[in-house]
This record gives sequence, C-alpha cells and structure tokens, in this order.
Amino acid sequence: MTDQAILELLNRRDEKGLTAVQEQYSGYCYSIAFNILGSREDAEECVNDMLIRLWNAIPPAQPENIGAYAAAAARNLAKNRYVSNRALRRGGTEEHLPLEELVVLPEAPDNVEQEVDCRALGSGLNRFLGTLPEKQRKIFVQRYWFLMPVDQIAADLRIPKSTVTVTLVRLRKKLRNYLEKEGLL
Repeated sequence: MTDQAILELLNRRDEKGLTAVQEQYSGYCYSIAFNILGSREDAEECVNDMLIRLWNAIPPAQPENIGAYAAAAARNLAKNRYVSNRALRRGGTEEHLPLEELVVLPEAPDNVEQEVDCRALGSGLNRFLGTLPEKQRKIFVQRYWFLMPVDQIAADLRIPKSTVTVTLVRLRKKLRNYLEKEGLL
C-alpha cells in the first residue's frame, strides 16, 4: 500500500491505515528503538506508542513519507525512554546516546527562532552528508540516525571496529568545520 493510500485511510480515521503502517513500518521502527534501548520489550512498547502517536497526529499532520514520520516518532519515543530508564536519580548508569557525541545538536526548539535555527542546521547537515563518500555516509547515518553500536556497523560494512571509530571521530570534526564554515555554529 502506498503512503498516499495510508494517509487517506488515516485521514478518514479508518483503522486499516494503522494496520498498514504496522505491517509496513513496525519492523523498521522496532530496529531503531531496539538500537537505542537494547531491550525487546521497551522497543515493542515504543513501536506501539508510535502507532498511537501517529493515529493522534494524522489528521491534522499530513506527512509526505509515512515511514520517515513513523521512524522519527519511534526514535524520539525511544530516546525519551532511554533517558528516563537511565536517569541517575533512579539508579541508572551514566551511559550516553551516540547523539551526545555530536555536540552541535541543539535542544528541541521552544520558539519560532529556535525552530528556524534547527531547520537551517538540518539543511546544513543534509548538505554535509551529500559531500561524503558512500561508505562514510553509511557509517554516519547508521551511528547517528539508526543509533547502531560501533560493533554492529563494523560487522554490517565488513570493516574493522577501529576503522569505524576513527571514521566517526574524523566525521564529527569534519561536520563541525563544515557547519562553522556555513555559519551554522
């Protein structure tokens, strides 16, 4: 089923649209949530919460790409759960998300000006990714979008773990320089 057909079902409040989202995108969203949380149960809950969020958001939201919209929702839910699960006040650990390695990322916008800055930064990041060779782009996206562990990236790309680690360090530095040159930092 196409995203447009799913969107039409969701706009009519037809539960078949939600079923189609679940069939087409729940595995994708589950893998994102699992990479962040490392827990099957928590990842499944995030996928279920994502479906509820999607149901409540459409309408009025009209995303062009349902898969990307669902993945972003699952990723945000998993990130929030991760932070909640590991809060120091609850006896959690001081583990960090890979996104914390990217010091350039702003907090969620509170006002229009911050929203504009976030969008400009997002556009700059997309342009930066467009300048990278395919393998470096894959490493960056797998680490910072899918939040995959370095070991898994190395296995997926059939390269040594040290190569992934060094590449990520260099890419972060290159990103910072690129964003400074673009006037986004």
